[in-house]
Amino acid sequence: MFGTRARSASDTAVLRRKGHLKEQDKFIQFVLDMHQTHTSLEVMQKMERWIVEHRKDPRTSRLRRMVPTIGSFFVPLKLVDAFMEYDEFFALSRRQYVPPNFAELRHILNIAQVHSSAQTLKLVTFDADGTLYADGAHIEHDNEMIRHIISLMRSNIHVAIVTAAGYPGAPERFEQRVEGLLAAFRQLNLPQHITDRFHIMGGECNYLLRVCGPDKRLQFVPDAEWKSPFMMSWTGGQCQALLDSAERLLLEGAHRLRLPVQVIRKERAVGVVPTGPTIYEVLEELAITVQNQLQAELPFCAFNGGNDVFVDVGNKSLGLEALMNHLGFTPAEVLHVGDRFSDTGNDSATRDCCSILWVANPEETDFFIKLLLADIREKKRMPLYIE
Repeated sequence: MFGTRARSASDTAVLRRKGHLKEQDKFIQFVLDMHQTHTSLEVMQKMERWIVEHRKDPRTSRLRRMVPTIGSFFVPLKLVDAFMEYDEFFALSRRQYVPPNFAELRHILNIAQVHSSAQTLKLVTFDADGTLYADGAHIEHDNEMIRHIISLMRSNIHVAIVTAAGYPGAPERFEQRVEGLLAAFRQLNLPQHITDRFHIMGGECNYLLRVCGPDKRLQFVPDAEWKSPFMMSWTGGQCQALLDSAERLLLEGAHRLRLPVQVIRKERAVGVVPTGPTIYEVLEELAITVQNQLQAELPFCAFNGGNDVFVDVGNKSLGLEALMNHLGFTPAEVLHVGDRFSDTGNDSATRDCCSILWVANPEETDFFIKLLLADIREKKRMPLYIE
């Protein structure tokens, strides 16, 4: 049961914390609202049936009618089993007056997702800040996720970090963000066929890097090897026009909100960083302003990073789809782990192309990847029956 998987009191605490997660999701809110007239078990029984129905006919399903913005479910979710597993640990069903909160439902969905994805998984992708490490930090040598990432790679599963950070022509800048992981690759002397399973997608979808050579250095993959024809068609003029318009909207919005900011302009991104104290809702207003008012020829991602607001050319969905095509994987074989799936989060676009795990902090990431690795090991031990 779930309780035996939690190896320490700290694991228990991980699933009780919310961190700075902004709880915005129409589907989870719908599940929350159902608790006004149903028990938790009844909710999970109905949702499991409705997801099966939605997977068969997503255009006319009951879920589509009740949650019009609902996306795709690329694998089945055994929500009843996940609820029973979580209930054994946290006794939700024993509460008489207080229904589950947003974070608890998110955890149950994550458990169901982990168990289902483990059966077909070939690629796990991670957001960086707030998912693998704290905002503004990088992968240090003592990061718990290092051994989990290497365990996934040794299990014949590709791992990619998909991040908004973009450093064109400077792979050493990306290396600084994952130095602890690359050092572990060198220390363990991982063979090339293992390190070939590690990738970094930078600038949302604009740069792909791989590990090369005995010194385990990062190297850019030539665009023609992995980018889609649509992405290859973007011109420099189109990108600069998009960023010019985005910068203007960001500065106008900051002026309207009386927020002093510093502009950061890159090859494929522009952003503003407050130079004075502010609150999350002000940054949210800036991001939504750009989402609603920016008119551009190219796709873009305007997102609230928690400490800044950035606009990138393209989005993570385009980058992830290109990587999946490059590696030859289908949506059911891919899982993206991130902490920003709200309307102004840059992980939300990945819902269109693969399954997701929504975490609140690096501690939750560690917890659910341990759960995933346990399922993968269990799958390997299962006997193969041939009729």
